[in-house]
Amino acid sequence: MSAFERFSLQASPEEWSPVWIARGELRHQRFDLPAGVSSVTFDRARLVNVDFSGTRFADVNVHGGVFQSCDFSGAVFEQLSMGITGMRGRWDGADWPQSVFRDCVFRRTRFAPFTFFGNVRFERCVFDRSRLRDQTFTSEAEFVDCVFRGRVRNINFWGRPADHQAALGRDRNDFTGNDFTGAELDYVAFHHIDLQAQRLPGLPGYALLDRISERVEAVLPLVGNWPDARHREQAGFSLEFLADRALEQNDDQALVSPLDMGRKLPPALREELFEAFRRMPSDTSPG
Repeated sequence: MSAFERFSLQASPEEWSPVWIARGELRHQRFDLPAGVSSVTFDRARLVNVDFSGTRFADVNVHGGVFQSCDFSGAVFEQLSMGITGMRGRWDGADWPQSVFRDCVFRRTRFAPFTFFGNVRFERCVFDRSRLRDQTFTSEAEFVDCVFRGRVRNINFWGRPADHQAALGRDRNDFTGNDFTGAELDYVAFHHIDLQAQRLPGLPGYALLDRISERVEAVLPLVGNWPDARHREQAGFSLEFLADRALEQNDDQALVSPLDMGRKLPPALREELFEAFRRMPSDTSPG
């Protein structure tokens, strides 16, 4: 027998609040909002094989919830917080329960820009041509064995929580086994994440490399032999920026392209430097 209580969806006891509160367990049916209701807080609710497709929400908050095999295809979230610290923003600073989405489908889902992901974990979820863009409040989110398709734009993924490690009960975020091969990554940043543990797009001209700072030191003599001082300066600046960013953001590894050698360099010099950079013995690029 389930440990969850019978599902209920009731108006907030706070008369000023338009939010309805969802609690308990709901299985194998469509989630229908009462007439005139578009704002819901899921308070430690469990939803299994529930159909949210095409539903439009003005505001959704999830506090310690579990969503298993749910379909969010075509759903629209004008405001969304997926792993809030406490009900209606009240938090004692000691406990931050995790919300979990497992085997869920987000197909053409319209995520609100600047969604607050919070303490949320996605396992084996599919993000298929979702409006997954302009997301920076993701530093506590975990992604394991998820699939990303379509354009993924302006988003940060983090291997370490930014803060509140004691309340989270961890100092690392799980981020492994994710498949980006069907995704177009546009200004996507990976912070302290093992990129070799992900499936990245097969982008021509890119290489997944480790020991970036060591590679920079190794190719600087090549740059020093170039006759044009402007080219030496441009390459030196770009390589220094690449090394600093790799060390700061991702434990001295990066997905590197010829443009990282210096966008203003002549293409022939960029390619020459890139080939020397990637041929170092510490190359970890597949193939």
